[in-house]
Amino acid sequence: MSAPIVLEVRDLSKRFTVHQQGGVRVEALQSVDLDLHSGECVALVGPSGAGKSTLIKCIYGNYVPSAGSIRVRHEGAMVELSTAAPHQALLIRRDSIGYVSQFLRVIPRVPTIDIVAEAALAGARAPSPATRAAAVEAAERMLERLGLPRRQWTLPPATFSGGEQQRVNIAHALVRPRPLLLLDEPTASLDRDNRDRVIDLLRAERARGVAMLGIFHDEAVRARLATRTLAIRDLAKETL
Repeated sequence: MSAPIVLEVRDLSKRFTVHQQGGVRVEALQSVDLDLHSGECVALVGPSGAGKSTLIKCIYGNYVPSAGSIRVRHEGAMVELSTAAPHQALLIRRDSIGYVSQFLRVIPRVPTIDIVAEAALAGARAPSPATRAAAVEAAERMLERLGLPRRQWTLPPATFSGGEQQRVNIAHALVRPRPLLLLDEPTASLDRDNRDRVIDLLRAERARGVAMLGIFHDEAVRARLATRTLAIRDLAKETL
């Protein structure tokens, strides 16, 4: 029996209207289909500007698709995300989709350990002291696995290097287990040792059944993480 499906994309298209240029419409994605199963890592491939990041942002809910369907496994059932009510979409993102972008966006001046612990607590109403302590422990374990020095845990990540901020970004996304993980160049700002550390962590997540959809311009990273690839068409070149 095959692994359960976690993400199903059907006939997905996205166009943008550029109002500064007289309402010109730009086709970013057209008729994308994808089935992603538990324990898979699908790498999106294609030239820069082909729409790989657009696809990930549509799945996460940053962009509203122009057409098509996005169904995500949420609480044991496949749920249509593209037409979900805003409150339901937020719950799906919180509980079922992890997202590692290339940029860390957090509240300034909040200590790193609190940022990651709050991600572990997401959705908990009035958490008990024991629940909060468990979240802090989970945050500590994740930061240790990512090699972020303990002396930095009480500092806000705005003071960190780009690679250190990216490791906080990854910890924030992975500290709360979710069935689907979206990755947009997760290792782009990391040195070799920390890149390898992140790859090992992501491989462990994949082994326990997390489904991953990612963009990896580093071919060595792609080779170690991806189980297959999906080519995204460059619509701009096709219309030349």
